[in-house]
Amino acid sequence: MSFAIFLHLIIIFHPNTLFRIMKKTILLLTALSAACCAWAQTTKKPIKPTDVYRIPALGDPQLSPDGKWVAYNLSDVDTAKDGRTSHLWMQSWDGSQSIQLTYGAEAASTPRWSPDSKYLSFMSSRESKKGSQVWLMDRRGGEGQKLTDIKGDIDDYAWAPDGTKLLLTIGDPENGGKEEPKTPKPVIIDRYHFKQDVQGYLQHLHTHLYVFTISTKKLDTLTKGDYNESGAEWSPDGKQIVFVSNHTADPDRNTNRDIFVMDAKPNAAISQLTIWKGGDGDPHWSPDSKSIAYLRSTSDADYMMYDQSILCVMDADGKNNRLLTQALDRPVNGFAWNSDGKAIRFLVDDDRTRYIASADLASGTVTPLLKGEFGVNDIATNLSGNWVVEMSNAYTPGELYAFESGKLRRLTFHQQQWLSTVSLAHVEGFQSKSSDGTLVSGLVYTPDSVNRKKLPMILFIHGGPVGQDEFTFDVTRQILSSAGYTVIAVNYRGSDGRGLAYCKAIFADWGNKEVKDLLGAVDEMVKQGLADPDHLGIGGWSYGGILTDYTIASDTRFKAAAAGAGSALQTTMYGSDQYVLQYENEIGQPWKVADKWMKLSYPFFHADRIKTPVLFMSGLRDFNVPTAGSEQMYEALKSQGINTELILYPNSFHGISKPSYQVDRLQRYLDWYGKLLK
Repeated sequence: MSFAIFLHLIIIFHPNTLFRIMKKTILLLTALSAACCAWAQTTKKPIKPTDVYRIPALGDPQLSPDGKWVAYNLSDVDTAKDGRTSHLWMQSWDGSQSIQLTYGAEAASTPRWSPDSKYLSFMSSRESKKGSQVWLMDRRGGEGQKLTDIKGDIDDYAWAPDGTKLLLTIGDPENGGKEEPKTPKPVIIDRYHFKQDVQGYLQHLHTHLYVFTISTKKLDTLTKGDYNESGAEWSPDGKQIVFVSNHTADPDRNTNRDIFVMDAKPNAAISQLTIWKGGDGDPHWSPDSKSIAYLRSTSDADYMMYDQSILCVMDADGKNNRLLTQALDRPVNGFAWNSDGKAIRFLVDDDRTRYIASADLASGTVTPLLKGEFGVNDIATNLSGNWVVEMSNAYTPGELYAFESGKLRRLTFHQQQWLSTVSLAHVEGFQSKSSDGTLVSGLVYTPDSVNRKKLPMILFIHGGPVGQDEFTFDVTRQILSSAGYTVIAVNYRGSDGRGLAYCKAIFADWGNKEVKDLLGAVDEMVKQGLADPDHLGIGGWSYGGILTDYTIASDTRFKAAAAGAGSALQTTMYGSDQYVLQYENEIGQPWKVADKWMKLSYPFFHADRIKTPVLFMSGLRDFNVPTAGSEQMYEALKSQGINTELILYPNSFHGISKPSYQVDRLQRYLDWYGKLLK
C-alpha cells in the first residue's frame, strides 16, 4: 500500500489521527535533521596539508610578578599575507579568563611584565619604519603606547627591577640607519664566517647593550666594540647586568662564549666570569643576586656539532663554579630558579621525551619532577612561586599548563577547535637493532590504532643531526600517515637524548652508522608486519635530506624518496654554506684531506647505484644547505634517466616559512609517494 493511499484511508475513517501522525512525523524529521547536522559537525576527517592554515602557534609564556596572569604570543596564519601574524593573549592563573590583548594586521610579540604587574610591554613594528619598537599597555585596558623609536634591530629587552628603565639589546642598523639606496652598493666580504641563513652575507655589524630611561626616553650605551652581546639580564637588586659575549681575537673562528658582568650604568667596568674555551650561555641570577646559573658546553673545541649543555652555577663574582648535571649525560635547557633560591628547575632531553627535573643546590641531587610521553618546550616562573609550562604531545600541539604539586593543569585550549574536526594517526614508540647491534629508538605512526596492518611505509628522517624525534605533535608525519602509510621516525646515532657518546658517534663519519640505524628500523617494521617490503619510501629535510641521499645510494629497495634541502657532493659546500668552521674542525681542509671529502661525498660519486625515483626540494635563499646540493643530485639522476623532479621555493630560506609553500610541500609529498608507493 502506498503512503498516499494510507493517508487517504486515515482521513476517511480517522479524521483526528492525521494530525497526530503528521505531528510525530515532523518531530521525527526535525530530530533526524538535528542529528544529521550534529553528525556533520562532529565527523572528523583525516588531517590534510591545508590544515596547516588552521594550526595556531603558541609561545614565550610570561608570568606576572603577582602570579595572577600569564601573557604569551599566539600566531595564526594570515592567508592574505601568506604568513603568520602574532598577537598577545593573557590567561588568568585560575583558568577563568582568556583575553586577547592585541589585534590587527601588525604583529605583536615578546610580552614582558612591569615589576608591579600593572603594565605589559611588547614588541611591534606598528607606526614605525625603523623596525620593531617597544610598546606599553595598561593590563587593565586601553591602547598601547610606543615607548622607543630606535634605529637598529631590538633583539631583546628587559625591565629594570624598579620599573624605571629598560635594558635593550640592539643590533647596529644597516646603512647606518639611512634608507636603502636605489642602487645597492657592492657587498664587500672580508670575514672568515661571511654568510648565514636568513641574515645573508655578514658585514661588520654588531649587537650591543643599552639602557633606556622610560620617563625621559634617554638611551645610554653600556657596551661597544667589535663584539656581540646577548642573553642580558638585570640582577634582582638592580645593581648589575650579566650577559654573554665572545671576546676572543677572531670570534668568527670559534664558538667560544663567556659570561660577563658589569654595573648597570654607562662606562662601567666589565668583568669576565667564565674562561671555558667552549660555550657558556643563558645566564640567570638567583633571587638574592648572589649567584648565577648558566649552561656550559661539554666540549672546549673551537667547534663541536655533537655536544650537549650542562647546567652550572657560580657565585656572582665567578667563583665556586659547580657543574650540576654533568653526570646526567643528557642535554639540559630552559631552566629557572625556584623562588627560594635553593633549587633550579630545568628541561632534560631524554630518549624521545623532554621532561622537567630539579637540581638541589645544597646536596647537588637531581630529581625528575614530571616525565611522560610528551615534550615540555618551555617553563616560566617568578618570585610568586607559580610555574607555567608550554607542552606538546603526539596528538596536541603546544598549549600552556600550570605546574602545581608535580601535576599539570591545562590553562589554554587554542588547539581544540581545529583538532575537533580532524582524525589523527596513532603514535607509539618502538626500538630496533642495527646490523652492528646498536639499540635505536623511534616512533611509528599508523592510520588506525586498532586494525594495524601491513601498509606502504615512509621512513621520514629528522634533520640536525643533533636533535631528536619526540612524543610531540608532528604535522608532517601525521599527514603522511593519515593518507594511508605506516610512517616511522628514527633517532639514529648523531641524535641527542641518548647520551654524549651516542651523539658523537658520527663525528667525521657521515652516512655510515646513521644508515645502519635507519635500515635496522625499516627491517623491524617489516618484521612487525607494519611495513610492506615492496612499497617502501624515504624522505627528510636538511640532514634528513642528506641521509636520504646516503641511504638510497646504499640500498635500492626504496621505491620513492623526497630529499629536501640536502647535499651529496660535500666539497662544493665548503665556502658556499655557513659551516666552514665545522668543516675545518671536524673534517679538515679539502686540499689537505681530499680522501675524507671524497668518502663523505659517497652519494654523488655513487649516483649510478641509485635506482629510487627522487623528489628534490630547496629554498632559493638557503645559505644553510644551499640549493646547489639539490641541483647536483637532481642532475646526476636526470642524466641517468632516473625519474626525478626538482622543486625550488622562491625567496625562501632553509626553513620554508610561507604557509602556502608549506602546504605545497606537503601536497607534493603525498602526490609523489602516492604515485610511486600505492
